[in-house]
Amino acid sequence: MRADRLISILLLLQNYGRLTTKELADRLEVSERTIHRDMEALSTAGIPVFAERGANGGWALSEGYRTQLTGMKTEEMQSLLLAHSSSLLRDLGLGSVFEDAFQKLLASFPVRLREDAELVRRRIHVDGAGWHPSDESLAALPTVQEAVWQEKKLNFEYQREEDAVERTVEPLGLVAKSSIWYLVAAVEGELRTYRVSRMKRARMLEEFFERPDSFDLAAWWEQSTRQFRERLPQYPTRLRLSAQALSRASRQRYMKLLHTGPEVNGWIEAEVEFHTLDSACEILLAYGPLVKVLEPAELRDSLLSQAQGIVLLYSEENTEES
Repeated sequence: MRADRLISILLLLQNYGRLTTKELADRLEVSERTIHRDMEALSTAGIPVFAERGANGGWALSEGYRTQLTGMKTEEMQSLLLAHSSSLLRDLGLGSVFEDAFQKLLASFPVRLREDAELVRRRIHVDGAGWHPSDESLAALPTVQEAVWQEKKLNFEYQREEDAVERTVEPLGLVAKSSIWYLVAAVEGELRTYRVSRMKRARMLEEFFERPDSFDLAAWWEQSTRQFRERLPQYPTRLRLSAQALSRASRQRYMKLLHTGPEVNGWIEAEVEFHTLDSACEILLAYGPLVKVLEPAELRDSLLSQAQGIVLLYSEENTEES
């Protein structure tokens, strides 16, 4: 394990030039003290690694030093085979390019690794698309992508729920969540997220912008996603569910099981969280007699009212037919 970590440190420093102790510790998921011990081990082994102090300091390798320890393990090769999504690469216009590059990579492998690669490709296929066809319009994606690459400002019309607005932004990066593309951009010093399918008449401007050196797209997206989830509305309820309904509820979107009690006569009491009263009604109506609301009273009343409305609707139809 330590030998693998030392090789990883060498490759990271070789690829990124300079990294702080904290950055290395975060990437390798170890403590900063462990990184210091590893650096001592590398130095003792004759590797020209050194530390620079100051605001822009960190660990680095002496200029011109290159390690040849780049042999790829079977597991690393398999991760490359499975990590890409062909549909997302096609969206970016890189599908055929990726395949050509991957074939060159395979050709460089030893015979045993090529055989392992063929076994993986025959036995595992990753399909990142959902069951329902996406109606996302990606007409703006090539222009957005080009603006991100060239670090030029981007102008577009953005369709919000209530109206359309014009925006000029500094495009910092693209994020694909399932089959949906988002642009992360800076607007007057603040970071914003835009859904690419809602962009109209996108055009790249001639004006360049300065990309922040400290901006980490993956880290920012993770933090933004976590904050978004925390801001979602919460509607707590207490339900009595049949065993069949509980199994179904555990897979239900927008319905979070917080706590379940023991089964008594085929029923289980559970604390369940929805987003809103309306969404709770919509979801629970589909369960029919398999779920009974214990709390809150307003949810019970709303379900009862809607159920009575359904009964009345069909009663009127039967009366008209007779």
